[in-house]
Amino acid sequence: MKALIVGGGGREHALAWKLQKDQPSLEIIAAPGNPGIAALGRCAPVSADDVAGIVQLATKEQPDLVVIGPEAPLAAGLADALRSAGIPVFGPSRAAARIESSKAFAKALMREAGVPTARAARFVDAAAAKRSARELGAPVVVKASGLAAGKGVLVCETIAQADAAIDSMLTNDSFGAAGREVLVEEFMEGDELSLFAITDGTTVLPMLAAQDHKRLLEGDRGPNTGGMGAYAPVSLASADLVADAVDRVFVPTLDALRTAGAPFSGLLYAGLMLTPQGPKVVEFNARFGDPETEAILPLLESSLLGPLLAVASGRGLAGQHLRWTSSHAVTTVVAAAGYPDKPRKGNAVKLPPVDANVHIFHAGTALDASGQLVTSGGRVFAVTAVAPTLEAARAESARVAGAIELEGKQLRRDIGWREQERGAGASGN
Repeated sequence: MKALIVGGGGREHALAWKLQKDQPSLEIIAAPGNPGIAALGRCAPVSADDVAGIVQLATKEQPDLVVIGPEAPLAAGLADALRSAGIPVFGPSRAAARIESSKAFAKALMREAGVPTARAARFVDAAAAKRSARELGAPVVVKASGLAAGKGVLVCETIAQADAAIDSMLTNDSFGAAGREVLVEEFMEGDELSLFAITDGTTVLPMLAAQDHKRLLEGDRGPNTGGMGAYAPVSLASADLVADAVDRVFVPTLDALRTAGAPFSGLLYAGLMLTPQGPKVVEFNARFGDPETEAILPLLESSLLGPLLAVASGRGLAGQHLRWTSSHAVTTVVAAAGYPDKPRKGNAVKLPPVDANVHIFHAGTALDASGQLVTSGGRVFAVTAVAPTLEAARAESARVAGAIELEGKQLRRDIGWREQERGAGASGN
């Protein structure tokens, strides 16, 4: 059996690792992949955004399964193009991926479907957006409607900050096409959860909830990033809460997409805020999240390959189940100097030896002309440690991340601090 994984980050490395763990004889091809994935299979020098190139590669290789990692190729219609070529693919159509590629579309869909979410309005005019910010009052959230690599959401503590964020997007074009339409949204307070669900468009198979850390600095300070770490499980995500999210968030959203002529199959990711009124949607993603995937998959005891094949082949998820270990996982991201604004590339890296309970997933690495491992992106590694307790997983993840030799590296040593403050996970429960 053969699987083609589209992408070259930590999420894709974790997917490749888990799929091969499920079936050791599985042949892995990644486009473009990275040096970590190359240790598991073959890497093809085709960009994830090159729709025609990926289709050509898949037509040649005839994989049994294609898994699309990043959001940009989904928004560009890669899944549609692969299906048209008769290739089994796990990932939503371009129309369904609008749930992520257009926050304005997602917000309108949720409003019509009665899915709980924050009040918001969309704008292309800066003056009108500023008036809306004043009506909502600070703190207020300004979001680029399009894809902005996880950096298009600005929580503004003051109206002056909101004005600056609006000007940055709508007047100064700082986010390019992604920020030419913005949402001005009420601020929601509470704990945030990342809840993934594998779906065939009707059946919903929720995964283990995780919590990620978007801010660059410890104590959740500094600028937003694509994610500096994650942990799972989260004690707040009780079975009742997950069931409630499936009933009130996932099912009505999937129904609304189907009604809109854009049925969704693949991985639907809901970013949830746990408010006093119950879970509310912060945003949707149309694919596995990063770095949550790196924390969740090492805890999955049952097969991931089975459900992905069932969705990609069109058989559906009837009879599919997920089974989880009782362990804890903590993922610490090691970022390059200058991240998130101007990450330094080409810096040499040296990795420490690790035990079987630690996984160093490559997120932004390459080999230079001499074969030396070097940085090639902002987030360089996702270091996941699995242990019986949260504290043990935190300590080991931070230790190994700290032992990676990389000049100017950045990392947080407090991943999972909210969970630790709640006193959860200390005894392995």
